[in-house]
Amino acid sequence: MTDFELRDFANTLAGHYSNFKQSQKYPKYFAHINTYFRPIEWDIFKAPGFYSEQSYDYSPWSPYRQSLHRLLQNQDIFILENYSIKEPERVAGGGFRKELLDGVDIKNITRRIGCSMYFLQKGNGEYHGKVEPGNCCKVTRGVEETYLVSEVILKQNELITLDRGFKKRTGQQVWGSLNGPLKFKKIKSF
Repeated sequence: MTDFELRDFANTLAGHYSNFKQSQKYPKYFAHINTYFRPIEWDIFKAPGFYSEQSYDYSPWSPYRQSLHRLLQNQDIFILENYSIKEPERVAGGGFRKELLDGVDIKNITRRIGCSMYFLQKGNGEYHGKVEPGNCCKVTRGVEETYLVSEVILKQNELITLDRGFKKRTGQQVWGSLNGPLKFKKIKSF
């Protein structure tokens, strides 16, 4: 893998995505969601990095998911490590107001073990990703501990995601879409 390939993946990912069209066509099944992958300063990871944020369109200042990501490469695999942010409310809105990310510091983040996304290039400008193997990406919903199963298709102007949570004990799905993946269109490139 070359630096050029890594840069292409980073450029494809960076942007503001919206599932507006899907939410209008199927309002009973899909809320209008904005997803951001905003590049962050190189010095944070000494590697390419991103701040990601997802929020309902009606509540942009209250994201329901926020993370930092370090982008790595291992032969033909693009690895997007996942990090939790201490006091995430301090950077809420950083997806659309990049100046809010100025205070992000490596001391204020924690790596989420088992939650990296592994992407393979499937065609020119198309990447398919899954959460790393092992069912170790823990997500607590209420009192229930679950593991994340995430599948992503990333294209030049499209992001398709399917995130689901399963009970550790039984493997039964307890959260996530029952109506298929979220289909986002890139409305702005970063």
